[in-house]
Amino acid sequence: MITMAKLAQSTIKYLIEAEFSTDGVVEKPDVIGAIFGQTEGLLGQDLDLRELQRTGRIGRIDVELSNTEEGRTIGKFYVPSSLDSSETALIAASFETIERIGPHNSQIKILSVRDVRNMKREYVLDRAKNILQKLLDEEIPSTSAMTEKIRETARAAQITEYEGLPAGPDVQNSDEIIIVEGRADVLNLLKNGIKNVIAIGGATVPEAIVDLMKEKITTLFVDGDRGGDLIVKEMVQLGEVDYIARAPSEKEVEELTKKEIFKSLRERIPIEEFKPETYQKKEFIP
Repeated sequence: MITMAKLAQSTIKYLIEAEFSTDGVVEKPDVIGAIFGQTEGLLGQDLDLRELQRTGRIGRIDVELSNTEEGRTIGKFYVPSSLDSSETALIAASFETIERIGPHNSQIKILSVRDVRNMKREYVLDRAKNILQKLLDEEIPSTSAMTEKIRETARAAQITEYEGLPAGPDVQNSDEIIIVEGRADVLNLLKNGIKNVIAIGGATVPEAIVDLMKEKITTLFVDGDRGGDLIVKEMVQLGEVDYIARAPSEKEVEELTKKEIFKSLRERIPIEEFKPETYQKKEFIP
């Protein structure tokens, strides 16, 4: 099918669409040759196809061969026209007088003569609908969502240091602390309003963390993977951990949503009830 790009020439007004069939196998040049050769002189010099195409009043003829089987050829051709409606209709009717394509008998039937301006309008309308739908799909954030985003950013900006370790502002003043693995975990908890959090910050447990565990009620909040389990084993040996909280299976604390964070903390387990072999299998169900 002829595309909108091929109709971009501003002078084109109409598009003639015709179908043809032949009693033998033909190629595109045979079809174009028959169109020019067998209509020559039929409508007089003013409507001679070669002259009309030379002056740009008839556009490039496109041929489609849609099926060739059993020794026959079936297809369509398209002729753009910048003539007026009556002249375009005469040109279209002349195509049905073509009796042979190449060496074979043929039949040609005009399927339509379409106003290209209507085709362009349809294209513009369809394109406008798509553009509008994309605009509607780009959801504008609500005031509450934007406000919450500002709050999250402000909370994340509250990250401080305690003895050189990434921490929230309430670590020193709070009776309880939450120990996580790294700085990204601290940032995520701060974004969600939890300020009494501190990170181990490395492969070994710092002495400052060990001292804090002796002074405060401590929850160890680890990732839901094998690495989290290893940290639990090490921390239990080195310090006085009171509770164990674990992220959902195969998730890291830094990527948890607010709902997942608070659910994990609500379901923390007292250290005396902690059993690694069963806790590792625990799944998060939202």
